[in-house]
Amino acid sequence: MSKITLKDLSHSYLYSQSKKEDWALRDVNIDWKDGGAYALLGPSGCGKTTLLNIVSGLITPTKGQILFNDDDVTLNNPVERNIAQIFQFPVIYDTMSVYDNLAFPLKNRGISKEEIDSKVLEIAEMLELKSTLYNRASGLTADGKQKISLGRGLVRSDVNVIMFDEPLTVIDPHLKWVLRSKLKELHQKINRTMIYVTHDQTEALTFADQVVVMHEGQIVQIGTPVSLFEKPKHTFVGHFIGSPGMNILPCEISSGNVFIDGNKIETSIVNTKKENYSKTEVGIRPEFIKFSNGGIPIKISKVSNTGRHKIIDSECSIGRIKILSKSNEEIPSDTAFISFDKKFTYVYGDDWIIE
Repeated sequence: MSKITLKDLSHSYLYSQSKKEDWALRDVNIDWKDGGAYALLGPSGCGKTTLLNIVSGLITPTKGQILFNDDDVTLNNPVERNIAQIFQFPVIYDTMSVYDNLAFPLKNRGISKEEIDSKVLEIAEMLELKSTLYNRASGLTADGKQKISLGRGLVRSDVNVIMFDEPLTVIDPHLKWVLRSKLKELHQKINRTMIYVTHDQTEALTFADQVVVMHEGQIVQIGTPVSLFEKPKHTFVGHFIGSPGMNILPCEISSGNVFIDGNKIETSIVNTKKENYSKTEVGIRPEFIKFSNGGIPIKISKVSNTGRHKIIDSECSIGRIKILSKSNEEIPSDTAFISFDKKFTYVYGDDWIIE
């Protein structure tokens, strides 16, 4: 196992770079502690897989350093880094049995037969592969084949880090939940450093202790699932995490106060100063909005009952606002006023939180 440090990391697939769009990754600095469970979260094209492949040694970065336990491995190949990587689609040996697929990395390292048997049976039981252990892998479903890929990455106990590149893409929804739980359980049991790449916020937030949120090749926030939800440091984090996502509304800052369409808003920030921002906005999650006797006037356009909650679509003079309420709460039929929970109301300048 290893502590992993990324220092001033940037990467471009182009020969020369003249603008920020030329970079697949920009100015990445991360410290991952030994034995932690981490996730890289973001939409397609944000740089997640590029970053993972740089850590694994499949790509050499244009700039910066990769350190394993303070040793510089930037130019080391994947074998020298001693990592295990599970890819998005199954990588298996079709002509081998399930057992031989799982045992393959251990046999290559000269592990004793007794230890191989023990490890393979442990992983097979965890992934519910025991009933097909001696069947040819070619006859399995896509789910079964991907479980073999997961198992082959998990079966080794000597790796510095185990990396997962969207490994549950081909898994059916129910089994996804089961395997996520199993991976979390395994991490707590063996305490190996794990890095999980996904565009699915549920996967990231249920698996990881720390989530790295990426947007357009840049890290916009690193934090626990709770901190990302309760205090997004960037408007993208507010949009991307949560269902529905954070409401982002244009605002004005005047004399240290924040106004939405002339209505003064209490926020978590004291004495907000007017800086040279091209735009200023207020962010508030639907969970932290309440109906009130006064405040921002809205017109309700739709109410969707999801069982536990109601999602209310509304409009005000400067944009749309989503509100989340309890399923038994009485909702006004047409027009109403709303107020924001001061503790969870944030101000953003050019997309970054003002603190």
